[in-house]
Amino acid sequence: MKVTQETEYLFRLTQFGLVNCYLLREEDGLTLIDAGLPGSAESILAAVQKLQDPLRRIVLTHAHFDHTGAVDALMAATPGLEFYIGQREARLLARDFDLDKGEHGKPLLGFQGAKSEPTRLLQDGDRVGSLRTMASPGHTPGHMAFLDTRDKTLIAGDAFTTQNELLVAGVFRVTFPFPALFSWNGVLSARSALRLREEQPSFLATGHGRPLASPLAAMDRAIEEAICQHPEAK
Repeated sequence: MKVTQETEYLFRLTQFGLVNCYLLREEDGLTLIDAGLPGSAESILAAVQKLQDPLRRIVLTHAHFDHTGAVDALMAATPGLEFYIGQREARLLARDFDLDKGEHGKPLLGFQGAKSEPTRLLQDGDRVGSLRTMASPGHTPGHMAFLDTRDKTLIAGDAFTTQNELLVAGVFRVTFPFPALFSWNGVLSARSALRLREEQPSFLATGHGRPLASPLAAMDRAIEEAICQHPEAK
């Protein structure tokens, strides 16, 4: 697992050059944002040890298997570790795939679940240390992004991807179809991207691909493409 310092506070942990999770330095220690692929706990703990601060909490953007893989192992290995996830997404973590009234999208796939019980269920606008939670449904029904209020770094989960240029979840390209194939509702994804852009982030960190400094122009282009494909998002 490769560890890269991206900002004063944020460290990116990358598996196979494809899957990112992040360690965020707070006054009381480290927050892990997303938990990588199954089997990655040992590498994550090695990165924590390298940074020489205690791991205090895990916060998930969403419950897909490549973001939850190490949760149970990390919880077992770290006494007192807190575990946060959005309230709507917690049902998917528990493998409850029933939709609420008014929800619709593609079949829900890619959720392996976790045995660990969340310490806290997050709502839009909650605070977790320096992070402000932002509901950003679309990739999954309860997807959340997190804005570091110290420097306006946006940890966007899979609301955006930079694996092949900056794309919004739900956007289809023949040369790179995955953001569309693995997203639940493209219209909601485009609306969430618009909302995240309104925060004018200074730095954009995604679940897949390299982060972007000064991302606003690239976000505008990605959102324009998303709305072209999903005009109902306006």
